[in-house]
Amino acid sequence: MCSSRRHFIATGVVGSLSLGLEAQEDKEQDSKRATTRTLAGKRPIIISANNGVNYLDEAFSFLKNGGDTLDAALRVVKGPEDDPKDDSVGLGGLPNEEGVVELDACCMHGPTRRAGSVGGVRNIKNVSQVAKAVMEHTGHVMLVGDGAERFAVAHGFARENLLTEHSRKVWLLWKEYHSTDDWWGPGVSDPHWRPPETAPQGELWQERLRKLQQIATDLGIAPENRAHAIRKVLFPPAGTIHCSALNENGEISGCTTTSGLAFKLPGRVGDSPIIGAGCYTDQDVGSAGATG
Repeated sequence: MCSSRRHFIATGVVGSLSLGLEAQEDKEQDSKRATTRTLAGKRPIIISANNGVNYLDEAFSFLKNGGDTLDAALRVVKGPEDDPKDDSVGLGGLPNEEGVVELDACCMHGPTRRAGSVGGVRNIKNVSQVAKAVMEHTGHVMLVGDGAERFAVAHGFARENLLTEHSRKVWLLWKEYHSTDDWWGPGVSDPHWRPPETAPQGELWQERLRKLQQIATDLGIAPENRAHAIRKVLFPPAGTIHCSALNENGEISGCTTTSGLAFKLPGRVGDSPIIGAGCYTDQDVGSAGATG
């Protein structure tokens, strides 16, 4: 099934190009082919979300000097995972509703078409590298929860507290503001279910902002951080970073890492660590991430 789908995508792209080229003059064909050859030669290439930009240069040099494509992508996403100021991944990621940071990640190695992923991991900062360890050292594709954490520790990853003071205060702001309104409640199949208000207007909007400003002040959130914290509370983010890397030989790999939906129910796992949803790499077609 996967082989036929891959064949369909690849041949569909080639077929579409062929139909277009048949309508062109010979001179135009030669010109387009020359352009294609020129573009194809611009390697290596690394693409990531904006929070990985500061880590591209080192990874690019590593890739250009013969480094593996997956290792290059992992070098990029390790930066945000290590950064306590980035609350979308790794250390300092926004926690679940109990104030515990739970991380998800996956990776896929194009040259070997192998993959690994982890979900709901606590106390381990660099879960993208744990996903690679799952790929390399197990016969599985995905490990979750306590099992994934124990696996990481067994392979030398250190346990540490991932909840920074900033993320803890944003979580407290969310708890205070939603003290009678959290993720518990009727599901979408319940006749009494109503979609959450995403854009309150007028006086209601002003009232909410005033309430949040006061709570943020009482919690000691610095004035320069209050707007950021309030935005996270009103619109819980699902911050993620994806990175794909292509070397001069045409080998390609990708990885995705995240702290998931902010203030989620414990154990919630989104699309990011799912191979084929959060990340997919096909040596014959390309590489992509669901977010980032």
